[in-house]
Amino acid sequence: MKQEPDMEGGKVKAGTTAEAKTGSWKIQRPIWDKKKCINCMFCVIYCPENCIPSKTGIRDETNLDYCKGCGICAKVCPVKCIAMDAEVKHI
Repeated sequence: MKQEPDMEGGKVKAGTTAEAKTGSWKIQRPIWDKKKCINCMFCVIYCPENCIPSKTGIRDETNLDYCKGCGICAKVCPVKCIAMDAEVKHI
């Protein structure tokens, strides 16, 4: 018997990029300024795909293979150390 995907209300559950790289279709990417970062971890907490790794309270570079370019990390950053930039500039 074929197992149905885990869906609720017709939507696939959050965090599914761990199963498939989705970063190739984004139109913008986050640019993180490490010098301005205060490690508040808001970006890590609010990233819908958990593609901003952290170790012992310090964030690391965004995993662009999984980042969808939604910009939530930039919006929630209190010191504006994350800016969204056009993906075409980085190809």
